[in-house]
Amino acid sequence: MKFKSIFILFCVTLLVFLAILILLPLIMLDSSISGSFWQINWPLILVLVILLCGFTVFYIINRRLFFLLEKEDWPALVRYLEDRVVQRGRYSFRLVRLLANCYLVLSDSASVMSLENKVAIARPSLVEANVLVFGTARILGKDISGAVRFFEIRINTVKASFKEWVRWYHGFALLLDRRFEEAGDEFSFLAKSSKDGVITGLSSYFLTETIALVLPGKRQEFRDVSAEGKERVRKSLPDRKNWDRETSRLSTEIHAAAISKYIEEAGRWLYTV
Repeated sequence: MKFKSIFILFCVTLLVFLAILILLPLIMLDSSISGSFWQINWPLILVLVILLCGFTVFYIINRRLFFLLEKEDWPALVRYLEDRVVQRGRYSFRLVRLLANCYLVLSDSASVMSLENKVAIARPSLVEANVLVFGTARILGKDISGAVRFFEIRINTVKASFKEWVRWYHGFALLLDRRFEEAGDEFSFLAKSSKDGVITGLSSYFLTETIALVLPGKRQEFRDVSAEGKERVRKSLPDRKNWDRETSRLSTEIHAAAISKYIEEAGRWLYTV
């Protein structure tokens, strides 16, 4: 559904609800009861009016943004966002994340890293809030050693909700950097302890299908940990459809889209008897 249609539907719904609140007492109740009804419910009516006005102003201010999103005109959207974020200095979480994602859609990793440098000066907290986007840009831009350092220094500083994914991407970057034993240690930790089924599954998959093959001295150790992780995933996500449902929740995340091939391969591996 288009943003304009959603806006109209939302406004019409609020207007109908307001009309009911205002007119129903006049139609159904006598004047004395109507007065007490409005005395009780005027705060709700005021909140609805404020909500309607606020939503309308928000849409009007951002109508150009919504139009470009609907058209999926990424170059034009990038120019629009660069003007708002970089030129006007409006470094909000929503706009910074959207601009970084647009750069990645256009395979412009260098611009993501340039944006990160500007954000680090203007609002450093937004780098941490978008840690997976900025880190993934380094991997996609082939700056693997930079990605290793980026994720490594943030493992213990990011929010708890990002921590396991940051650890996983640190392991993935180590793997791409051919630091196989360190990657194996990171993936082993996650395969044994992660509470996220997707992270556990991906870690277990890389342990047995990649790392164990290039480190014969630790092959059995990594395969044992991988088997343990695989069992944990299949207990929490018994069928392939459960895995697909869990991974579909990540489909809108750029950092997950970058590894979609591995998510699919891990799914096949996990549910092959």
